[in-house]
Amino acid sequence: MQIGVNVPNFGPGTSPDVLRDWAQTVEGLGFDLLMVSDHVVVTPDVAQQYPAPFYEPFTALAWLAGVTSRIRLGTTVVVLPYRHPLLVARMAANLAEVSGGRFVLGVGVGWARQEYDALGVRFADRGRLADEALRVVRAAWRDESDYRAGSIPIWVGGHSDAALRRAVRLGDAWHGLRLTPAAFREGAGRLAALAAEEGRPAPALAPRILLRMTSSEVTGPERRLGEGTVGQVVGDLADLRSAGVRAVVLDPFVGDPQETLHPEVAWQALATVRKEFG
Repeated sequence: MQIGVNVPNFGPGTSPDVLRDWAQTVEGLGFDLLMVSDHVVVTPDVAQQYPAPFYEPFTALAWLAGVTSRIRLGTTVVVLPYRHPLLVARMAANLAEVSGGRFVLGVGVGWARQEYDALGVRFADRGRLADEALRVVRAAWRDESDYRAGSIPIWVGGHSDAALRRAVRLGDAWHGLRLTPAAFREGAGRLAALAAEEGRPAPALAPRILLRMTSSEVTGPERRLGEGTVGQVVGDLADLRSAGVRAVVLDPFVGDPQETLHPEVAWQALATVRKEFG
């Protein structure tokens, strides 16, 4: 099972130099994958959670591809309706090429209504547009030899039946985000059922989980994967591996943008995970 890290590409403490330090730190710790998020317009609804500066994922990852050598790079997740699908296909393929085939395209439909409005895209159409975009992206990679997309994996985020069906029909993996253990199991079960209904193999499991270390155990049904003591976090990773999960992305951003001013706190937690889980 590969283990990755969701690196904050936003917030008051983030800069190109800090992104470089993040990338070289997680690569040096032996993680397999580095992923970043996507927003194009920092509208008020976005700014509440992910304030400026917000580094656009494709350009940020191109920068990080040049300062790393081994770690895979990806998006968690590109909001497909924000860009023309042929532009997404071109940027993803070029990023895969300049990184030496290290790119993973994580995709989703997004949640920020004000950002959709700013971009002139109907929020209500986001699911249909995402499905159409994935079909166009795959067709572009298949039909245009100069894209040189190779085998870029597509991870599909979201928890609704529509998102799970999108993962089955158009994705290589289901990329569930910040779920409780019960919600993850339930989602994986629905994914398998939908795949059987479609007569297709179930996509791989590649969740993004929270990384929030605590000194005492976190209990109750609302505890999310990756939340609690070192033992609980390591136990979650072991359970996911036993469940056949292909990759796990650890997300050390708990929710306060001020965290970005002190990345060393997250680095220490990540180092602990690498030491204890191997």
